[in-house]
Amino acid sequence: MKKIYYMLMVALLTTAVFTANAFTSTAQENVQAVWIATVFSLDFPSTKNDVVSQKNEYIEKLDKLKAVGINTVIVQVRPKADALYSSNINPWSDVLTGEQGKDPGYDPMAFMIEEAHKRGMSFHAWLNPYRITTSGTDTSVLCETHPARLNPDWTMSYNDALYYNPEKEGVKNHIVLTVEEIVKNYDVDAVVFDDYFYPSNYPLPDGEGKDGALANSRRQHVNDMVERVSRAIKNTNSNVLFGISPSGIWKNKISDPTGSDTSGNQSYYSVYADTRTWIKNGWIDYVSPQIYWETGHKAADYETLVKWWSNEVNGTKVKLYISQGLYREVVAKQIDTQLKINQKYPQVSGSCYYKLKSLLENTAGCKTKIASLNSADTFAAQDSDIYLLYSSESSLKSGVRSGTVTASILNVRSGAGTQHAIVSKITSGTKVTILEDKAGWYNVKLGNGQTGWVILDYLNVN
Repeated sequence: MKKIYYMLMVALLTTAVFTANAFTSTAQENVQAVWIATVFSLDFPSTKNDVVSQKNEYIEKLDKLKAVGINTVIVQVRPKADALYSSNINPWSDVLTGEQGKDPGYDPMAFMIEEAHKRGMSFHAWLNPYRITTSGTDTSVLCETHPARLNPDWTMSYNDALYYNPEKEGVKNHIVLTVEEIVKNYDVDAVVFDDYFYPSNYPLPDGEGKDGALANSRRQHVNDMVERVSRAIKNTNSNVLFGISPSGIWKNKISDPTGSDTSGNQSYYSVYADTRTWIKNGWIDYVSPQIYWETGHKAADYETLVKWWSNEVNGTKVKLYISQGLYREVVAKQIDTQLKINQKYPQVSGSCYYKLKSLLENTAGCKTKIASLNSADTFAAQDSDIYLLYSSESSLKSGVRSGTVTASILNVRSGAGTQHAIVSKITSGTKVTILEDKAGWYNVKLGNGQTGWVILDYLNVN
């Protein structure tokens, strides 16, 4: 018998109301984030010296992302020791106008935050702490007010690029003050560093080993900076999250029996990033390892690394969001497979897609697949070969209380806690019956009779 498909669509013509900490404090369930790169204008902006065009471009991109189910944008606001925001410390970025230090005529980050929040999306300010240039080591070409030009002793050069020296006390203070300024002056939901710390494979002197005193001191200098930044954020605004996105491999098993069963670049050695220490000490609120390889990769299999990082955060308060490399066609092609792998591990609380351009261009169909998975709230009722698809609001039987979902997408789990399996997903506006509450979670009943647990932060009790 030919199957008949009925779709029950009830649109809710209401505007979700978000409280101040709906975007902060507690990391979202099922974070669906995208990295928006501004260095070289990779993702944004595509024009210079044009306020209207830049604003319209950003709005258009946000609307497209919202339609895909993205609920978080990670925007690069410090690509080269500069600023896409009004700063008394760092100069305006040249990606805005073509000239470093030139006022673009508006405050891009303030605008971007406001537009993201209008759409119920979180805004994470992405900073590269140390990079000053991508090419060239002459500080005289920097604008006159650039801290690196004013303090050349803070700098180091490698492979024809300029960096702040992580060992310098002035550099550590500069990075802390930079982050404090952002957290004090802007309604950001998080500050996040990417995978660049020491220049990659910055050499050790002859006779110094990769686990020797000098190498360990380099890692300690980075650790010191991370701890100071963490403390500064919490002292300034405890609702703002601090995340770091290291490259996908900490150490290979051959270097350390507790490392991953991989044979790729090890961030512990190549850039002196001791991510395990940051997690264990609770200096970061989330970690988003860049697992940009495909499932089945010989040197760095995707699931092998997801499992390893899941074990690293297990038992800690640090959230795990997997960064996935849509810029690689082989990854974009299998993104649905990777997302299903993520769901196998209860420690995984979401995905961060790199990068915006690859997602919106629908590389290898990745946008279509992600949108489909994010919008899925499907319950099969195989009575008489009829399938019912519930979207937004379904009929509710009477209960003690009812609630309405405020998050773009909310996971329904088998128990009260993120360690429990995801049994369903419900979207903004969905109404549920609340059966009980427990330790920050609600046991709810859906319109089709299914029950499960949702985090209370994203349920508006009626």
